[in-house]
Amino acid sequence: MLESMSSLSKPASIAVMLAIATAAPPALAQLRDPAAGAAPAARPRPVASAVHITEAPLVDGSLDDRTWQEASPLDGFVQAEPFEGQPGSERTEVRILYDDEAIYVGVVCYDRDPSLIVTTDTRRDAGLGEMDSFQMIFDTFRDQQNGFVFGTNAAGGQYDAQVRDQGDQASSWDGSWEVRTRTTDTGWTAEFRIPLRTLRYGPAPQTWGVNFFRNIQRTRERTYWAPLPREYNLGRLSSAGELRGLTLQTPRNFKLLPYFVSSANRSFTAGARTDGDADFGFDTKLGITPSLNLDLSYNTDFAQVEVDTQQINLTRFNLRFPEKRPFFLENSGLFTIGKGSELDLFFSRRIGLDEDGLLVPIRGGGRLSGKVNGVNVGVLNMQTGDAGARPANNFSVFRVSRELPSRSGVGAMFVNRTATGSLSRPGDWNRTWGADARIGVGEHFTVSGFGARTETPDLTGRDYAYNIDSEYDDGRHRARFEYGRTGEDFNPEAGFLENEDGYRRVHFSFQETMRQEPIRAWGFREWLPHVNYTRYNYLDGGLNNAELHLDNHWDWENGYRVDTALNGSWEGFRTPFEIYPGVVVPIGEHGGLRFRMVANTDRRKWASARLQWDVGRFLTGDQNSPTLQVVLRQGGRLTLDTNWSYRSITLPEGAFQTNLGNTRVTYNFSPAVFVQSLIQYNDRTQRWSTNLRFHWLETAGTGSLSTTTPRV
Repeated sequence: MLESMSSLSKPASIAVMLAIATAAPPALAQLRDPAAGAAPAARPRPVASAVHITEAPLVDGSLDDRTWQEASPLDGFVQAEPFEGQPGSERTEVRILYDDEAIYVGVVCYDRDPSLIVTTDTRRDAGLGEMDSFQMIFDTFRDQQNGFVFGTNAAGGQYDAQVRDQGDQASSWDGSWEVRTRTTDTGWTAEFRIPLRTLRYGPAPQTWGVNFFRNIQRTRERTYWAPLPREYNLGRLSSAGELRGLTLQTPRNFKLLPYFVSSANRSFTAGARTDGDADFGFDTKLGITPSLNLDLSYNTDFAQVEVDTQQINLTRFNLRFPEKRPFFLENSGLFTIGKGSELDLFFSRRIGLDEDGLLVPIRGGGRLSGKVNGVNVGVLNMQTGDAGARPANNFSVFRVSRELPSRSGVGAMFVNRTATGSLSRPGDWNRTWGADARIGVGEHFTVSGFGARTETPDLTGRDYAYNIDSEYDDGRHRARFEYGRTGEDFNPEAGFLENEDGYRRVHFSFQETMRQEPIRAWGFREWLPHVNYTRYNYLDGGLNNAELHLDNHWDWENGYRVDTALNGSWEGFRTPFEIYPGVVVPIGEHGGLRFRMVANTDRRKWASARLQWDVGRFLTGDQNSPTLQVVLRQGGRLTLDTNWSYRSITLPEGAFQTNLGNTRVTYNFSPAVFVQSLIQYNDRTQRWSTNLRFHWLETAGTGSLSTTTPRV
């Protein structure tokens, strides 16, 4: 069966499959409840008022201060899940105060049975989606596209993030603020204090966009103060309410974060001495205006950052490891143009890390970011030092963008890398120029794209890249089409490029979200059939690689989920490829179909598991590849997360197996203090590695005391 269907790598067969997939909605429509297709009635956007106070409340999680009674409660939360448009099953009240130093938000989350409140983690920036939680978003410039997110759970965990272009939340941003919570006989309460210096906003008087979100995990209920359809999330700022009555001044914003590191090394032999080493540096933040920040760093150190989770690469393409260093994560969305994990014009991991992930000393640098007259501005300059035979480099980035009405926007970016110092050679430089745009048409259709060009001495071929995306998403139907080209000499050396061969790229996807009464009668919350197909051709023709994904997501009300997919992968090799030592895949087009199953148990429980299994064609042969994850939790304090991935590959050219495993153990003493260990095993490198961190975040966003001990 698998072999007979491998002809799907041919364009005509793919077109037939996609045509069948896109014809599916009429058939699926027979399952719809007649009323399900009707959108909820349009509601006016709600309006909130903030009350100016002269006496700040005590932030202790209890809303019994007299000042809280001066603010009228905001309520009337509306469900997005599970019954869109219906009132929340539990009452939620929010009050907003402010003084010359901070914004105060008081929240009462009523609950008929507080013993059923779910808390799975208390670390800072732990995801709140799988526990009882509350979040808010402030669109401080009222541009309906960018905002600051603050959230907590019933145990007082701190979560903050930035939203750009109505996209996903970037929790890498850490602001300075505080929250306290209490659990009572009638539910739980939260009290937030958000210093004005943590935010960016325009001149007084101000009107902000605002929305509030509550998650009740035992019933997987999501409610919003400004109602949203279920297909959207808190970042949908064009549907947010308004916060009026603000007359905020400009507080001083200056923070200095020094650090000191030391080490000692001794060989315990007769007459040996102890060798010591020490170093220091600092980060500082200066508020130029309420909407513009200057960050400076000297002798930058990232000792508190967790090591990378290892990966095994069985492809011809570059692996991408995530950025984890706080200095580069803040406002990182501002410096982004590209195609996500496939192509980035600027990728901050190029600064201070070489191609093998080894440290390169960062001498210092700075970043200016914020808004100037309605224009988003980002300027970054960093200087690294020599590393062995590698010369020092100077990295510069300049980015501007502007939001336009109807979810639209335009922008441009320039990136430069120049070798410096005594080890540098003439012509050792690289530049990237790029521009992007986004156009929203109505509520559901969006067209976006980018174009870029690089300059590299001695590369004279096609050095451009562009991509155009179009998407329709009304919450029930989602269709996407993309087309792009990348030249063989497109070379963003301060960015990331997964496929360096040069290619034409075509992507198509269609998804149908089924939540009608017949589906619920079967015990499911959602059935999500969908198809994705992406093909890369060499610029002169012929297959580079292609991926097909034809899937069904079955989501039970009890939290269990099963995905069953028919996947396909095809590769076009123009040179032999050594996939494993001694195993060389010949020239030609190879691949075929495989079956994938993914299943997970209820992640709200103290023990949960996830299993993924891939069986079927792989290049010239077959694979059998299970991956297992087991998570154990104890009251949000202790978490043990174990992952093991096994791949058994059998090819005519040879057979081999790979194993990759890791265990992460975290104990949270409080939301600000935790200890975490990461143990990893990779049989490709025959290496066990450990990383132990003790993390003490004294005040959010003001630095931490962190001790890291690596062992290899």
